[in-house]
Amino acid sequence: MRRILAVIDLQNVFADRASPWFTPRFAEVVPPIHRLVTAFGHDVVFTRFVAPAQPEGAWRRYYEQWPFARQPPDAPLYQVIDGFNPLSTVDATTFGKWNARMATRVGGAGLVLAGVSTDCCVLSTALAAADAGVAVTVVSDACAGVDDESHAKALDIMRLYAPLVTVVTSAEIIG
Repeated sequence: MRRILAVIDLQNVFADRASPWFTPRFAEVVPPIHRLVTAFGHDVVFTRFVAPAQPEGAWRRYYEQWPFARQPPDAPLYQVIDGFNPLSTVDATTFGKWNARMATRVGGAGLVLAGVSTDCCVLSTALAAADAGVAVTVVSDACAGVDDESHAKALDIMRLYAPLVTVVTSAEIIG
């Protein structure tokens, strides 16, 4: 079965130590993600979390808590980190990146997930895609959470969704 690699939110806002959303093990997942991107060739899509122009519903409270994030999509903090040059990105104002554009990009293929954060955007994307009937594989050593415990718990939760969601290492994917 053909598979598409989705690199979830590999953005400056999560890589920068000065950011309130800094992900501590971010730098550790960059090398395995580079290997995955190379292995998948053209079958790669990058996603970005971006702030909505006008937050609605509970998102209003969210951005009251995180006012620094109320920046336009072209702000430096929302750009994919240096070293990766995606031709385009699937942007979303939600944690989950399984949206109409992602579904079109994936088509009938399986979905392989890497990126940040395991316990938020990766988890939300994996479960929504699985609910849509997509075979999802999460690459554990190519994901990072807000902390080690949350990362491990999120992987354990996703394992509960087997066989719709499978958790593997990058060595198991690349060989």
